[in-house]
Amino acid sequence: MRAADTPNDPEDLIVDPAFRTFIEREALAGTGVAPAAFWTGLAALVERFSPANQRLLDERRRLQDEIDAWHRARRGTPHDHAAHRDLLERIGYLADAPAEVEVTTVVADPEIARICAPQLVVPLDNPRYAINAANARWGSLYDALYGTDALGQAPPPGAYDETHGAAVIARGRDELDRLFPLERGSHHPARGYPGEDGAVSVVLPDGRVGLVEPESFGGSVGPLTDPTEIWFVHHGLHVVVQRDPAHPIGTQDAAGISDIELEAAATVIMDAEDSVAAVDPHDKIGVYRNWLGLVRGDLQTEVTKAGRSFTRRMHGPRRIRSAAGTPRELRGTSLLLVRNVGLLMTTSAVRTADGAEVPEGIVDAAVTALASRIDAGRPVEQRNARDASVYIVKPKLHGPDEVAFTVELFAAVERMLDLPPNTLKLGLMDEERRTTLNLESCIAACAERLFFINTGFLDRTGDEIHTSMQAGPMVRKADMKATTWLQAYEDRNVDVGLEVGLPGRGQIGKGMWAMPERMQAMLEQKVGHPQSGANCAWVPSPTAATLHALHYHHVDVAARQRALLERPKRPIDDLLQLPLGDPDRWSAQDVTDELENNLQGILGYVTRWVSQGVGCSTVPDIHGVGLMEDRATCRISAQHVANWLEHGIVTAEQVEEALQRMAQVVDGQNAHDPGYLPLAPAFELPALVAARALVFQGAAQPSGYTEPILHAQRARHKAEHDPA
Repeated sequence: MRAADTPNDPEDLIVDPAFRTFIEREALAGTGVAPAAFWTGLAALVERFSPANQRLLDERRRLQDEIDAWHRARRGTPHDHAAHRDLLERIGYLADAPAEVEVTTVVADPEIARICAPQLVVPLDNPRYAINAANARWGSLYDALYGTDALGQAPPPGAYDETHGAAVIARGRDELDRLFPLERGSHHPARGYPGEDGAVSVVLPDGRVGLVEPESFGGSVGPLTDPTEIWFVHHGLHVVVQRDPAHPIGTQDAAGISDIELEAAATVIMDAEDSVAAVDPHDKIGVYRNWLGLVRGDLQTEVTKAGRSFTRRMHGPRRIRSAAGTPRELRGTSLLLVRNVGLLMTTSAVRTADGAEVPEGIVDAAVTALASRIDAGRPVEQRNARDASVYIVKPKLHGPDEVAFTVELFAAVERMLDLPPNTLKLGLMDEERRTTLNLESCIAACAERLFFINTGFLDRTGDEIHTSMQAGPMVRKADMKATTWLQAYEDRNVDVGLEVGLPGRGQIGKGMWAMPERMQAMLEQKVGHPQSGANCAWVPSPTAATLHALHYHHVDVAARQRALLERPKRPIDDLLQLPLGDPDRWSAQDVTDELENNLQGILGYVTRWVSQGVGCSTVPDIHGVGLMEDRATCRISAQHVANWLEHGIVTAEQVEEALQRMAQVVDGQNAHDPGYLPLAPAFELPALVAARALVFQGAAQPSGYTEPILHAQRARHKAEHDPA
């Protein structure tokens, strides 16, 4: 089916019928964009940007071939750091940094410009998860503490445990004392929180006291003399003391406090990339439908929990009376960002006249940008972005030329949809080696649109291994975090972000906490992210967002950023220290353990991706610890095994034997899942075929990416099991 029949089309497009129907009847509804204009505009984008997209992919291949050949020619000799850097400069991989770079992005949303808070990342293909994430702007501290091991251990199963509950309440009071100290005494014995004359006082057994910092009182709900909600603000984040003497918790509390609520995930990345398994037009329609429904505010889904069914919707605004006594409205949901795909993959939803699939990123940009037309038609207080911007996080860009290409694409989409210049903001994921080494140049290429940079250990490590695949065997995966390049990477990303002026205009982010069931460890360790100068960091769940929000109260991120501006920027040479291992120090058991750990993780993730279409989930590792897995975790594991195969640390026979052994382990771990397809004893399901290919073909995969193999085997599985 042709997208349009007008003779002025630069090039006809062959559009999947279901995708065409979705665009014309759903996606364009209420945008003011006519179907013919959309298809003509998309055809022009494809004609202009598809060849440039391919040239950039060809350049990736050229550079990798040069690097591989250089390392192969020097096998058996010590690594020559100076000669390696000279190579990278000579072939154009490493460019001179611009003399001066300044981010000039105009941002209307304080969640991007000023608020330091957790950032939730959620697969966009699951409407229930997406709505939960959008509603994670506010979270119950009591629930987060009670329902996890945050206080040292999880509560015993069964009915409410009063001992555990008492510890939760005590921790909540400790936080109130820490964040909102009283002129004397403590919040622990508080009996009430009456407001008066624009202030709040706390009733203690021996009388009323005020706050050390009265300005931290942000407002209230209910009668001023006996409010049901007392709102505080600290480091730009709200804390809400909920009072309900009739509540089972409030009735036992001298002050009637039933909960303490935290402002948590100020921003959410709705992910259409690494955490989804979207391999055909049907899958992409679901992803796009959810994104546009979220922006419209009307996405909903039916949920059944504990035998009860209900409709889950996005929360409305929170209404309070300010400290000055005037009505005030606060957002009930997070600011929503969207992660598009990178440059590598194509989509069968749209083809050129000769039947070739078009780059998926071009279609992503055109469809997700429709959110601006939706937002612009709504009252400001109901918009996702206050100025109708669309915050597009762009992954897997290699160097400044690919960033410049993306900026040109965004500008063309703006013209196509008649959007103001720089409506489409760009979040630059610093997760590929060529971007890390040329970060200043990358930022210079998008200085008017940039709203976000971050670090991502897994994809970045996957690219580190793949780029230097031929240099030698890499250190064991667990040892990677102690290497010089990785520490320099984490530091330098912040150094550059501060240097170019991102504070006040954008976010500096850090990566995911990958153990959603280990919240005590997260509370102990993830405070390092705001201490590093990052004003947001990724969390895997609304509960984790609520707990991680405490860190942004405990750390004054703005003060940390000012202090870090004084430290020297990590040099490029630190980033070029290859993470090569010393095989002579590895025992046979070390090698076996590393191989099994990697293969079990690959199989545990891939079997759900290929057989069930689950792009992100908590997968038990070889020790039974639940880890949040997506394509980035799969990439590093696959590249690590491929690297050890390349250098003879393991043999193909060892890998195949371990694959079959780990397949049986994964089968056992998933025995409770009625929808699971066992890998053993045939060992030939598409999921296992994918796992084999990821390892044995890993050195030849473009940048070591998992997508081509996973997509092919998922499509095969769907054809075999769901041909309709």
